[in-house]
Amino acid sequence: MTNQLIPVDLLSSSRKILFVAHLALGDFTYMQNCFRAFRQAYPHIQMHLWVDELRRTSDPDKWEHLKKYSLYDWVNGCGLFEKVYTQTYSPALYQQSIAEARSEHYPIVVSFAVLHRHEYVKLMRELSPEGFIVGQKKRVRLLDLRKHLIYRKLDAHIPAYKITRQHQSGAESVPHISAIYADWFQQLFNLNISEQERLPFVTIPQQWQNWAQQQLINWHFNQDVPTVFLNGFSKSPERSWSLERVMELATAMQQTDQWKQANFIINVIPEALGEARTRFGGDAQSRIQLFSADENFYQLPAMLGRCDLIVSVETAIMHLANAVHVPVIALMRQTSPEWTPINKEISTVIKTGARKAWVEEISVQQVLEVLPAI
Repeated sequence: MTNQLIPVDLLSSSRKILFVAHLALGDFTYMQNCFRAFRQAYPHIQMHLWVDELRRTSDPDKWEHLKKYSLYDWVNGCGLFEKVYTQTYSPALYQQSIAEARSEHYPIVVSFAVLHRHEYVKLMRELSPEGFIVGQKKRVRLLDLRKHLIYRKLDAHIPAYKITRQHQSGAESVPHISAIYADWFQQLFNLNISEQERLPFVTIPQQWQNWAQQQLINWHFNQDVPTVFLNGFSKSPERSWSLERVMELATAMQQTDQWKQANFIINVIPEALGEARTRFGGDAQSRIQLFSADENFYQLPAMLGRCDLIVSVETAIMHLANAVHVPVIALMRQTSPEWTPINKEISTVIKTGARKAWVEEISVQQVLEVLPAI
């Protein structure tokens, strides 16, 4: 008998499955491979995806930005999911989405949530009162009766993974996040996903490839010289570089012999683009231009694929660099070694000196010292 968390006969008889996750772009960069493997192994099962928005709010001023989350373009465009729940960003829409999911009568619901795990157990049981539910489970204190009772709702569970200080310091090796995700699918469905099959990929529609090419023309970039993409933004301030620091790096690279003729693209999040243009508006003479994927997710990988080098702080862009096969210099804290870019041949990682140090402590000079030859 096959040893897997979700019974073979249940998978054989089921025609759909719901996956629940608080996905970010970096998560999907590696988890997409696992969903693809599931589709190949179980072609008769429709995959539905619940993208839970951790920033859910009652403030209507924030809804416009949240409903345009670029991940939605990717998960809807990748061709793997028959249905995607994306309207979970407001309390009212969240409740509507729950009602919609309950009407599907899902026979299987799987949660990949690694934050507030017990809350997602409750959500899964609400989404599917009679279905087989599997989620992450963390050790619970003996006297925490409430969580013990919640976890009893699970039909099966995936043990939570833990990153220790020994992992962070390099004293112990740590599995890459892609291996961790692959192991989850092995436990759930007995899927063996090879190292080669874990490498990230993104299929960019031709219209956005054409868009990126035209944008370079509009910027009057000389396409016979290198183009460098610089990103200092992360959702977390401790993993970010300031825009001033990014501009400092571009200016410093222009003063080197190898990169003095290069074009530079500076990534800015859509909601900060107006202010950035006021402060640092680029022009053809400076060969520095501000960029934001403000229309569609695929603008980002399409533009990354046109570059010769990417320098990014610890966020999805450093993983997408691997997906589009462009050399990357990744600026990282020590806290998440499992998220190091997977393709070591084209990735250079600079880590902070201290475990709790912020990425801002990595200097421009440290980046200049590891620039590749061109």
